[in-house]
Amino acid sequence: MPQDSLLVAALGDIHGRFHRVEAWLDALEAARGRRVDLVLAVGDVEAFRRADDHRRKAAKRAMPAEFAEYADGVRRVKRPLYFIGGNNEDFEALHDLPQGGELAPDVHYLGRAGLRTLGPLRVAYLSGIHAPRFIDQPLKRPTSLDTAKQAGYFRTPEVEQVASARDVDLLLVHEWPRGIVQKARDERLAPARPLPSPWIGNPVTRKLVDTVHPKWVLCGHSHKPFAVALETHGRTTSRVACLDQAARPDTAVFWLEFEGREAQRAGWGVSGVATWQAGQRWGMHTLPPTEPDGPGSVPADNGATA
Repeated sequence: MPQDSLLVAALGDIHGRFHRVEAWLDALEAARGRRVDLVLAVGDVEAFRRADDHRRKAAKRAMPAEFAEYADGVRRVKRPLYFIGGNNEDFEALHDLPQGGELAPDVHYLGRAGLRTLGPLRVAYLSGIHAPRFIDQPLKRPTSLDTAKQAGYFRTPEVEQVASARDVDLLLVHEWPRGIVQKARDERLAPARPLPSPWIGNPVTRKLVDTVHPKWVLCGHSHKPFAVALETHGRTTSRVACLDQAARPDTAVFWLEFEGREAQRAGWGVSGVATWQAGQRWGMHTLPPTEPDGPGSVPADNGATA
């Protein structure tokens, strides 16, 4: 293995399920025969300290408050974890960390928007989802369910901050870029799974991709796996990987193995099997086959309620 090789694992919406994703990463390391160097989570992590903290979240569903054990030092993540905000977070705790911060040993909130160098990689990120009514309104301190909901929407200055980034290896967003499903339809890519609605995602995120031209885009929010390549005006191809929520590892975990800043291979789940190699086409054919819900799975939902 080259000395500058880096194994990056991405996680879909964790929704508080820290225990299971740690076990999944153990399995990925065993399968690849090496350490996971860096973990990236694409929002809706739900790093709440206590179970009753969920009364402060916008969505009306209770997820486990497993993060408390990490914040209190009872447990510790085994690999550095960096995450962006989704539309279901502990916004009261995150509000005073717009530029990010460490919430527990090796658990890092990246912040609302920006560009960070992680190892050799240039990682741009935008937290939250698009709400046209609020994009030009000031961000209020989240002191109620209503203001917490608004904290899960990105604002124009944050979008502009990310849009100025260049030479980006990875772009982390919560909500899908608009138009990627239609592109799969237009290219007559016929996966074994049904395609989502062509209107899924938002145009602001899509414009960011078309402006920044990141090599890879990772997103969550809609709790569906998806893969498509975007290219604009002959510029760098942006390979988009949309991750499922943390219900099953085969679609909620996505990994990339880099040599320097170039991805050499990638795969889904924890089997360690690469479904893409450098030079190959990226798209729906890289996804794992669909399987019925197995033991330990949780019902899927669309993640769109805030």
